[in-house]
Amino acid sequence: MNPPAVPPDDAARAAEAAKVAAYLAAHPGFLAERPGLYRALHPPHRVHGETLADHMAALLSAARAETDAVAEAARAGQDLTIRAATALITLIGAPDPLAVVQIEWPELLGLESAVLAIEGAPSPALRDLPQGSIERLLAGRELVLRDAPADAALLHGEAHPLIARDALVRLPGATPRLLVLGAREAGRIPLRGASAPLRLLAHALSRALDGAA
Repeated sequence: MNPPAVPPDDAARAAEAAKVAAYLAAHPGFLAERPGLYRALHPPHRVHGETLADHMAALLSAARAETDAVAEAARAGQDLTIRAATALITLIGAPDPLAVVQIEWPELLGLESAVLAIEGAPSPALRDLPQGSIERLLAGRELVLRDAPADAALLHGEAHPLIARDALVRLPGATPRLLVLGAREAGRIPLRGASAPLRLLAHALSRALDGAA
């Protein structure tokens, strides 16, 4: 008598489950190294004692790690907001906003470099970019954050070996202008919470430059 046929879908799931089980057996530390996965897993039914305790401990560890990451991101965003507000004050009444950006902003923002870039720059106080560079870099966006930028030398000059993350922010106005900020420590320009203070810096710089013209 032939055994009952296994439905194709069930057979595929069983084969996939066997592969997963074999991989986990061969890599016993896989889940321990990725505690976030425990949030997506269900504990086995009718399990008590140490096995369930370990699973619950892993869930708590994953939740705690996630909470810590969110809190750290919030702190980094708030810190940048405070530093940006301090930098904005230096633009008030400044006779040369570009000098303020290059000389004062790096220290106030905790960064390695700060400069205004423009295509075909008419002044050495501006970072000169080839035609079409700003659209190529931003691809239609107003703000871009990048890790280990390959073109750091073009944008950050002598500071380029130190740049771990940079921020490129378009200034409002008809003429393409780009605020370029570079950080030695990536956390100085956090991926979360950086958009608002960086846009504010760009808008304030635009107003200062247009007012000084």
